[in-house]
Amino acid sequence: MPKARKSNPGGYGNGASKAPYTKPSSAAKEAASKAVNNVFKMNTDLGQHILKNPGVAQAIVDKAGLKQSDIVLEVGPGTGNLTVKILEKARKVIAVEMDPRMAAELTKRVQGKPEQKKLEVLLGDVCKTELPYFDVCISNTPYQISSPLVFKLLALSPAPRTCVLMFQREFAMRLVARPGDALYCRLSVNAQMWAKCTHIMKVGKNNFKPPPQVESSVVRLEIKNPRPQISYDEWDGLLRIVFVRKNKTIAAGFKSSAVMGMVEKNYRTWCATTGVPLDDGDVDIDMAAGGDDIGDDEEMEIDEDGVGVVKKVVIKRGSKKNRGKVADLVKSKVEKVLSETELGEKRAGKCDEADFLKLLYELNKEGIHFS
Repeated sequence: MPKARKSNPGGYGNGASKAPYTKPSSAAKEAASKAVNNVFKMNTDLGQHILKNPGVAQAIVDKAGLKQSDIVLEVGPGTGNLTVKILEKARKVIAVEMDPRMAAELTKRVQGKPEQKKLEVLLGDVCKTELPYFDVCISNTPYQISSPLVFKLLALSPAPRTCVLMFQREFAMRLVARPGDALYCRLSVNAQMWAKCTHIMKVGKNNFKPPPQVESSVVRLEIKNPRPQISYDEWDGLLRIVFVRKNKTIAAGFKSSAVMGMVEKNYRTWCATTGVPLDDGDVDIDMAAGGDDIGDDEEMEIDEDGVGVVKKVVIKRGSKKNRGKVADLVKSKVEKVLSETELGEKRAGKCDEADFLKLLYELNKEGIHFS
């Protein structure tokens, strides 16, 4: 008796594949991908480029040096590819997400799992959100908030122990640039003043979905503890002036009338608050009946000798002559410091942190301030 013909275990007809787990064709994959994207389209205007390479995600978490007791802040978690790896090593993850769809997807991903209790999702803009305490920050950062995020993290008190952040390649290289490098700028000096900045690794654009138009890099920031005892506003104010044209001399930056006007205004404020007298010239007294129209200058009537003799006194505190005296004084002070420190003829792009600290200290001694 002939053997019965074996039926197709997959339940397919003669023209179909006999394997039950046959890989779908490229056309089927493309159709499925389009269907998913139609339901959940990435908003690239918000910097939504999901890190899809699990190896890169694991390397980022490893570089953070997490402890089992750590609370981790993650900025822009997306669908949670990086989040789930952080949850394996940290006590708690606070994820700040701006897109409600992404927040819902992330919550759904851990729902019913032990990790659900370790995850807290904050919906909103991280730059405008009051952040709770955390030990480490890990982020596949939306590139349009790179600079505000860095300086928000650097200004936090208490400061996080470590920040491992993904940025656009050029921005990352600016953070770690040294004096003399082409990308050395105000951002470099500012960030390195408050933290030790280290380049960790490069990440190609094909590791993201959808791929961005630029390459990326991961940087580690280890915030200095204790912090340098200087005013951030003073420090940044000086850097804004000297880096206006980083390849010109520092003295050239102070020749701008707008810069010197700001410095003079700050000097007047400093004199007023510290009780330092300013030579604003003599008060002019107009004895003529009715007097002349002095425009915006202050004008008042006084009974000078108490016998009813009224004279008109015009206080010309804002006259060009008097403004020139203070401006000349401020200019001479700035030129003196630039000459004595020998930094006037140097270029900001070649100066290091010590040079800028020395310049700021000497200018402050002369009453020249930038905030």
